[in-house]
Amino acid sequence: MHWEQLLSLKKLGDKGKRLRREERDTRLGFEVDYDRIIFSSAFRSLQDKTQVIPLSKTDFVHTRLTHSLEVSVVGRSLGRLVGKKIIEKYPYLSEVHGFHMNDFGAIVAAASLAHDIGNPPFGHSGEKAIGEYFSIGNGRKFQEHLTPKEWQDLVDFEGNANGFAVLTGSRPGIEGGLRISYATLGAFMKYPKESLPKKPTQNISDKKYGFFQSDKAFFKEVADELGLIPNKSGSDIGFERHPLAFLVEAADDICYTIIDFEDGINLGLVSEDYALEYLIKLVKYNIDAAKYNALTTKEDRISYLRALAIGSLINDAVNVFVENEEAILDGAFHQALTDKSKYKAQMDDIISLSIKNIYQSREVIEKELVGYQIIQTLLDRFITAFNNKADNNCTNYDKLILKMLPEKFLEEKEGLYARLLHICHFVSLLTDGNALELFETINGTKRV
Repeated sequence: MHWEQLLSLKKLGDKGKRLRREERDTRLGFEVDYDRIIFSSAFRSLQDKTQVIPLSKTDFVHTRLTHSLEVSVVGRSLGRLVGKKIIEKYPYLSEVHGFHMNDFGAIVAAASLAHDIGNPPFGHSGEKAIGEYFSIGNGRKFQEHLTPKEWQDLVDFEGNANGFAVLTGSRPGIEGGLRISYATLGAFMKYPKESLPKKPTQNISDKKYGFFQSDKAFFKEVADELGLIPNKSGSDIGFERHPLAFLVEAADDICYTIIDFEDGINLGLVSEDYALEYLIKLVKYNIDAAKYNALTTKEDRISYLRALAIGSLINDAVNVFVENEEAILDGAFHQALTDKSKYKAQMDDIISLSIKNIYQSREVIEKELVGYQIIQTLLDRFITAFNNKADNNCTNYDKLILKMLPEKFLEEKEGLYARLLHICHFVSLLTDGNALELFETINGTKRV
């Protein structure tokens, strides 16, 4: 892979090349990507989507929105620091093509901002609830009418693939969705493969999948434009990662490791003594003892250690990337940057404690159970009504259900797979609160 190709400013529908040296410095294409994402309705909906605690009313707790903003900040720092090293190593990128270290930061920041944009309500249990509606729920009856890959898209519903659809999906009058640059889409694509074969290798890019069958053609167009290295054969499509996708992943890993942990501390799910013991291992060489000892509240002490810990992990991830940059470009680096971190043991300890005390806490489990019921009920009612309408077999109840769909989801879809995915897409874009309200309305339990 070659950096000048990987940094493509091309967008869907472009007739000619977009050259970096011809870009306006006041309105750079990669920065336009960031703006388009942050002004999108799908991004706004993240303000009421679970990061750790579903349906939490506590202002301590991060939502997907605040998490995504923080990941984008960390991603920007990672991108700029790496970009500085890359420009120094390959000066022609600046001298000939006009690229700047901040371009790397802008790409990673935009991709990081969007990294959770396709996640359903109620956290990762939302993905599982959609998948299990098809694998073991009422949706099982559709399997015989779908291809194996279409079926796998549904039973293994993936927020990353859904995110690609959110960013690029066309509808009448809006071709190419948000029209994001191919470089940013490449950095967003952590798992550049289709849903089958499932986990064909232990490579990090094969862990999940990154696009639905309906988006296959455009996904391949983006990968080919960027010069990503194919790693599948025959009818299976898969590529090695865009190098900057490793930085997006690292930004997410750093934030959920440290900031989810901070949420657990502030909610009282992790004791301050434990927290200090774990965090100080990450910052013991950087801590200003006098400044730390002057802090009088738990919140301030944890905040100070969190900031130092994130800084330590950013610098370490940059070092790992730069040391392995040539292997990454060759498609020969197959693990997360944090897996090579000198702080890996400390991060693993924090994640283990978070799983035990936060992710598996009673409050989280109880609300995830509610989320399962909500999502599977919504899928069943809307899929039934949508299919009945397509078959000219609509009941009056179906018509009432369909009136609950937003206008942009009333578009008719050709084929069963397209209809099923369309309703999954609708449910996935609901906020936690919207999903609960719609569930209560349909079940007749909403107070009016």
